[in-house]
Amino acid sequence: MSAAHSTSPLPGAAPAVGITVEGLSKRFGAFEVLRGVSFTVQPGEIFVLMGPSGSGKSVLLKHLVGLERPSSGRTTVAGLDGADPATRERVRMALVFQAGALFNSLSVYDNLALYPREHRLGNEAAIRDRVMRALQILSLENAVQKFPAELSGGMKKRVAIARALVMEPQLLLYDEPTSELDPVMSATITEIIATLRQRYQVTSIVVSHDRDLALAIADRVGILMGGELIFLGPPADLRNPTDPRVADFLNPRIDLEHPRFKHLET
Repeated sequence: MSAAHSTSPLPGAAPAVGITVEGLSKRFGAFEVLRGVSFTVQPGEIFVLMGPSGSGKSVLLKHLVGLERPSSGRTTVAGLDGADPATRERVRMALVFQAGALFNSLSVYDNLALYPREHRLGNEAAIRDRVMRALQILSLENAVQKFPAELSGGMKKRVAIARALVMEPQLLLYDEPTSELDPVMSATITEIIATLRQRYQVTSIVVSHDRDLALAIADRVGILMGGELIFLGPPADLRNPTDPRVADFLNPRIDLEHPRFKHLET
């Protein structure tokens, strides 16, 4: 069995954690981005958060990793206050950015080694073992000396996920992991997310517009619109949604007689 298909846990892996969001609201001045959002994510679950652009998905994601403080309500991670900086010291969290956020001046290897080097997580030999294991899991061994400019869009996404794995996370968050990818690579990234959950028991929260991803791998789906959670349930319930807002979001009808852009806000 190849390393890419190994079922052994990552060295030093800690148990997956649960998330609780209670009455979360967030204002920027007079603009209310989130309005009383509440849900839970069980340890080891794949929770997919969907919604149109500007619905508050990215702001919610920032609250889960402690980058934003709520105007009211709260988030907890493994029972700890999500807004407390100490929580990020006690719970291993990793965020896979939409654009990858790789350092262009560093090779793939050095991008992955940056975190353990800065946090002094072992000597260089131990760091190399950690980095190469993550690259093997994502079948990226041959890209180790390449630079981001030499990578395809799909490879950049996989390197970004591998970099997150180096942190040996208990909570792994993905921001639009399949954006700007062709259908085959989107399916590949979807398979990776499911495989990592299955093999390493990490809790996964995925912000995505990708309906196919949600239907294929989510345990539950939440849909945000206008800062409110208008749907929360299993993906099977999305196949025939009863809420017309959800139906229009998932299966928008193209109307050339009455194009919707004429009614968009300016």
